[in-house]
Amino acid sequence: MSIAHGPETVVLKPSKPTSLLAALLLHPNTVVSTTYLLRAVWDEEPPATARAALQTCVLRLRRLFAKYGISATTIEAVPGGYRMHCDTETLDLVQFRALAARAGSAGGPGEELYRLREALTLWQGQPLANVASRMLQDDAVPALEQERLRVLERVCDLELAAGNCHQVLVDLYESARRHPVRERFTEQLVEALYRTGRQAEALAEYRTVRDRLRDELGIDPGPGLRRLELAILRAEELAPAPPESAHAAVAVAAGPAALPAGASVPARPPRAVPPVPAFAGRDADRRAMAARLTAGDGPRLVVVSGAPGIGKSALARQTAHEVQEAFPGGVFTLQLARPDGTPVAVEEAARLMPEPAPGRRLIVLDGAAGAWQVLPLLPVAEDAAVLVTSRRQLAAVVATHGGAVHRLDVLRSAEAYALLAGLVGAERIAAEPAATRELARVCGHFPLALRIAAGRLLTRPGLSVADCAAWLAEDPPARLALAEDAGLSVPEVLGQALDALTPALREAFLRLGERAEAGDPAAGENESVLEQLVEAGLLEDGPPGPYRLHDLLRIYARWRVRTHEAAATAAPR
Repeated sequence: MSIAHGPETVVLKPSKPTSLLAALLLHPNTVVSTTYLLRAVWDEEPPATARAALQTCVLRLRRLFAKYGISATTIEAVPGGYRMHCDTETLDLVQFRALAARAGSAGGPGEELYRLREALTLWQGQPLANVASRMLQDDAVPALEQERLRVLERVCDLELAAGNCHQVLVDLYESARRHPVRERFTEQLVEALYRTGRQAEALAEYRTVRDRLRDELGIDPGPGLRRLELAILRAEELAPAPPESAHAAVAVAAGPAALPAGASVPARPPRAVPPVPAFAGRDADRRAMAARLTAGDGPRLVVVSGAPGIGKSALARQTAHEVQEAFPGGVFTLQLARPDGTPVAVEEAARLMPEPAPGRRLIVLDGAAGAWQVLPLLPVAEDAAVLVTSRRQLAAVVATHGGAVHRLDVLRSAEAYALLAGLVGAERIAAEPAATRELARVCGHFPLALRIAAGRLLTRPGLSVADCAAWLAEDPPARLALAEDAGLSVPEVLGQALDALTPALREAFLRLGERAEAGDPAAGENESVLEQLVEAGLLEDGPPGPYRLHDLLRIYARWRVRTHEAAATAAPR
């Protein structure tokens, strides 16, 4: 990160103000919550004086801006956090996204290619190289890199469509080497080599990536690469790849590859929605949701709600995969929450909604923070079926627009067993059926926890299921986490949900966790508080019967109290 003032450029030193500035610049013109900023600056548990220290960091940045002729009001204090005002003249990231967005409405492939190439020139070196925040390095840098790679993929598509195979080979060699599991770059490289008469090299590149995927991930190349290999082996002539249109700045298809909120990268036309790997269970929910979404009359709106990590997004993606043939206009997914859990502003989400198009469409609104975020988007989607996922039940949405709510519970024992078998391998799981059931119990039958446990087994082929279950059982909340992905971390996902509550609700939830093993955890609690926790997805009311707390949430609540008390005891006085 640097500040340019005329001919002078100042590279900022790694410091807390630099981390704060990076966190604000990553979300330009958007309110960034104080909670997010504290985590960005201090990473782990912030000190008791962190909020006051945050204000000091803001003052230091304002003085620095004033020194270089930048208005001191660029950082605006607003209720709940701060907002950084930026435009295409003051922040490269805003200019990059603006150029990429304008490229999507270009008059032709040549103009689109020119604008995207111009956008790529704004990338100079590693993003946030002088930012010390571990959280931003782990979460924001990969997201920024994905934005750049999507634009680079599009540039290579346009170059190949124009027949510029020789010119694009340098870009493709570098990209395929640096991102070996991003199959699209390898596919483009193989195609470019074959089109330039280098059939043997094209096949060698294919076999290199095939062997790497099998050895490191245990999977085969995707259908695009496999079709390309077959065409080369048959010596077929490849038809020129037409440049794909890019009218809507919204992700198409579901899942982790969907466009991060705020990134206006040209989208591809609707393509096939892949199934969720090893999806298991939820049969009744999937049938009912499919019937509702594809109905010829009446409201085609479905809300999937439930606790954090209980599989709402996976169910939505799997259902979208199963019904996609009923939607010739395409399936569009819009993420309504950022990786840190903060909600996307309504105005920003509205800009990313797909425009009306011929044919019936399905729009998936994933991770809604509340009815306030969904209701303004529904008029834009009035001709489409809409599938919403949220921890909240969104009663105001279905009350005003009709539809159905599916409140998810944990998986049944057989469903959890099937999920582990699908992920880890049926033979390995069948060799230890009792240990597998114990592992599912330790994971609370939560899909998120089960996938984390499966990831640990897959990366340790010599680890028995029994040993894995025993190790996780010693400290489930802390050990149910994969370091390379915050989205596959029980403490991270549940922590985000808990930190989004008011202090009073947070304390009530922690009390419920402490009392859950002694009988009715809700005894003595205010009913209004309990209902708010139900609405937040952290408590279940079950007619018939009392309020109940999922086992994994109960264990997490006790762990959270214990770790915070230990941190408070260890803190200097």
